[in-house]
Amino acid sequence: MLRSLRSPASRRLAAVIRATDVGSVPSPPPPLHLRPALSSQHPLHHHHSILGFHPFSSPMVSACFSSEAASAAPAEESSTAATASEVVAELYEKMLTSVEKARTMPPNANLWSLVESCANEEDVKLLFQILQRLRVFRLSNLRIHSNFNCHLCRRVSEACVRANAIDYGLKALWNHNVYGLTPSVSSAHCFLLHAKEKNDAKLMVRIMKVMGKNSLPLQPGTANIVFSICYNTNDWALMSKYTKRFLKAKVKLHRTAFDIWLDFAAKVGDTKSIWKIEKLRSATVKKHTVASVFSCAKGYLLERNPESAAAIINLLYQELADHKKQSVVDELQKLLVGGWAQKLVKKQKKEDREELAESLRSDISAMAASLLNMGIDAKVNLEEMKC
Repeated sequence: MLRSLRSPASRRLAAVIRATDVGSVPSPPPPLHLRPALSSQHPLHHHHSILGFHPFSSPMVSACFSSEAASAAPAEESSTAATASEVVAELYEKMLTSVEKARTMPPNANLWSLVESCANEEDVKLLFQILQRLRVFRLSNLRIHSNFNCHLCRRVSEACVRANAIDYGLKALWNHNVYGLTPSVSSAHCFLLHAKEKNDAKLMVRIMKVMGKNSLPLQPGTANIVFSICYNTNDWALMSKYTKRFLKAKVKLHRTAFDIWLDFAAKVGDTKSIWKIEKLRSATVKKHTVASVFSCAKGYLLERNPESAAAIINLLYQELADHKKQSVVDELQKLLVGGWAQKLVKKQKKEDREELAESLRSDISAMAASLLNMGIDAKVNLEEMKC
């Protein structure tokens, strides 16, 4: 009797309940626009972003995870988690659960902790996997189209260097990456400094190529690092290649870059380059440094002009404060007995070595004598001069 009194709607509801009891999948939740908004007291309203202009979390509504965001994790994730650091794996699982099951953005603190905890390549793999999932979630569920800000990219780059996961890290410099990272010159400098520490010119070339392909602008600080790597690896050809690139980009080089460039030109005995660089330097930087003066002095010595070499050194010596004048004497000592002339002679053809060695010995002695006459107390033993 009661069954006959049920309305058609009641009977349909009862059928759904019975189907649910035997393990059937319930009907999908209603569309977003039909769901009630979260109250101001809801805990999700207390997620505050620390990722700058691009909010990492914001007041949200409970959303049905899109098919893209809910897709199954790659097969490699489970094996990666097994070999990652325990702390990183735990944070990764928490964030993944938050996105896939709770359908909410995980706390910002979890992401920062994961970034700071990366210690090996497997940790970095998990970091990039969760970044990709967070980007999809922000786009499909929160309708946030912008990337995370460049500060996060810098921290991720530092983590990649720390974990020696450079191949992964260079992906952070891509303009169109799937991780939601905003590449920056600062992030690129992290990798360049790593290449400098390792004296790895090949890595530097890779990084510079990535910067070029992704339109990351060259800056004076970039030149300082690149020039140092070329100098330390003794690659004058590579130095010449990149100096042309920086000049073409109209980068205003710092004094440090000019000092390195001039010193390298003097080191290889390229007088033509010395005067070309000096002309560029004088147009940008008005005052000489000890390094630039002695590079020019070496240029004069190579041109058999010891008087001009002594004159330019004396000019700087007179301009320096008394407590800085000792640096000129120290640099003069390096020039005389530091092996610059000896190394330069060895680079020459056998038939030209003796002639160059003799001319350098004669001209360096004449320069030292001129400096003594000018009142510079350069107490050096010419017998120790290596040439």
